[in-house]
Amino acid sequence: MLSQENRIKAALYLNYFVFAILLNSVGIVILKAQKNYGVDEIQASTLELFKDMPIAIVSFLVASFLPRLGYKKAMLIGLGIVTFACLGMYFANSFWAAKLLFMSVGIAFALIKVSVYATIGLVTNNKSEHNSLMSSIEGFFMFGITFAYFLFPWFNDESIPDSWLNVYPLLALLSALSFLFLYFSKFDKEAEIPGANLSEDFFQMLRLLGRMLVLVFVISAFLFVMIEQGIMTWLPTFNERVLDIPENLAIMMTSILFISLGIGRFLAGFLVKKISWYWILVACLFLSMSMVLFVLPRAINAEISNVNSLLDIPLIGYAFPIVGLFLAPIYPLINSVILTALPNKLHSPMTGLIIIFSAIGGTLGSRLIGYLFKNVGAESAFSYTIIPMIVLLICLTLLKRLSDSAETEMT
Repeated sequence: MLSQENRIKAALYLNYFVFAILLNSVGIVILKAQKNYGVDEIQASTLELFKDMPIAIVSFLVASFLPRLGYKKAMLIGLGIVTFACLGMYFANSFWAAKLLFMSVGIAFALIKVSVYATIGLVTNNKSEHNSLMSSIEGFFMFGITFAYFLFPWFNDESIPDSWLNVYPLLALLSALSFLFLYFSKFDKEAEIPGANLSEDFFQMLRLLGRMLVLVFVISAFLFVMIEQGIMTWLPTFNERVLDIPENLAIMMTSILFISLGIGRFLAGFLVKKISWYWILVACLFLSMSMVLFVLPRAINAEISNVNSLLDIPLIGYAFPIVGLFLAPIYPLINSVILTALPNKLHSPMTGLIIIFSAIGGTLGSRLIGYLFKNVGAESAFSYTIIPMIVLLICLTLLKRLSDSAETEMT
């Protein structure tokens, strides 16, 4: 039998896995919406907006209030919302249902992520445990994304237009099982409430931005997500245009990035128990910069032709996506650093800030790399990621000094 804390941890893993599949299915649904619902590219692209905007808005509005509601209740509400949204998508089978689906997923994920991040602080006993669990959960999220890229094609039959919808009863069942597992898990650890009333709870989140430690952190998180999202979004286009790989294979190769991100985060979860988070991240950034400076040019200059399967792609074609292995530890570890430097009662509002600035960084990163693809060429676009990597390295050094000072003050 699992202990109470292990049951809670298992629930966190399961919740994150479900939402990894749902959040990252948007590209697949955009493709199917154009084919099945007769919408054009611009209309279909609004699904991304319906997903991302609720995440940012709900995180901003409710993150500081969730300790009053309770993290378990918030996660149950999120899982309940997506269970019915998945069933609605299956039965309604329309573009408006797809919009409602991703709006529901966005709202629910805001509740889930704030609750998961805040709960990690309640079920870990020290900084290294917090770093390890944060890295492992974020790694599990990446494997959920990879699973999505195989799950949807498994249900899809191009000769039967609506066959892909059969994935949604399965996702509804998975969400319902997650709901039941969490519901029957004893969950009596709740954080202190940030303020004396709702308005004070909200302003506690805004006041956090006045702390130098938090300011340096949000810049670091913004820079990292800008780098990661830019590469994740445009890697399929890079594979097709620059490496001259057929479209379907170019998309499948993107899963290598997600797998390497997942492995990197799990490895970081073990390493951080023995090595300082700072030195792990410094090493990761230098290795990432080496990939951009030395491996990427070799991949661009490689002569890749007559590709009909993944086996036809030379090893150098697989090399650059391995950058995910080195980028992977950065996001969960810096999140853990900032959360462990603050009292538990501020973890929920701080997570709201994490989500908001991550969303802004991701959106800007995708647009900047897209701009570079168009104006300087697909061959050179990724090389510009070296600039935010250098700035991030400086920010990590400042974050280390400030977090050490904050830790000293708390003891």
